[in-house]
Amino acid sequence: MADQTQAAEGVLLRWAWRLALITVLYNVLEGVVSVLAGRASGSVALVGFGLDSFVESLSGLVMLWRFFPRREAFDHAREMQRERRAVLLVGLSFLALSAYVGYESIHKLVFQEIPRPSVLGIAIAVVSLIAMPLLFYGKKRIALQLGSRSLQADARQTLACMFLSFALLLGLVLNYSVGFWQADPLVGLLIAFFLLREGVEAIRQRQLCQC
Repeated sequence: MADQTQAAEGVLLRWAWRLALITVLYNVLEGVVSVLAGRASGSVALVGFGLDSFVESLSGLVMLWRFFPRREAFDHAREMQRERRAVLLVGLSFLALSAYVGYESIHKLVFQEIPRPSVLGIAIAVVSLIAMPLLFYGKKRIALQLGSRSLQADARQTLACMFLSFALLLGLVLNYSVGFWQADPLVGLLIAFFLLREGVEAIRQRQLCQC
């Protein structure tokens, strides 16, 4: 019975690692395409969304490391120390990008730098709205089976990305359909606030989650 339990847990751990890998690869791709599309159209919301994807990929790398199969004995204290260092880097990245996205958003509002409608950006937001719920459901299900608070926190982060995708889509559609260009920098400010909050929490707690 014990062997069967360990085998089942091993399967769940491998799936947790695969989901983390998929999240990292997807976020990197999403980040590259979003930043390029945002630069081409002058959309600070798209650029901010892409930069957030890059930082989320850093968070995903922490999860990859947490669930990577190990043969040596598990040293909890040493691994927690390493995670805190990694999360500090993630938190500082969040703060730096929050300042950049916030500045660009305010600058575009004040000087009325109107972004061009971006069909590619709308497509990115739609794909993200499809992918994020699937990843969230998979992570949440495995986290509950493993009793992993770490993976549950990562799942909540994925859920937050889904809401950001919806905000991005709303801003891009308003600009594309009715020419309400202010929606783009306003969504940029929302993304900046999200980055700021995540950065402060990561630095304050020195962890992405309670592991």
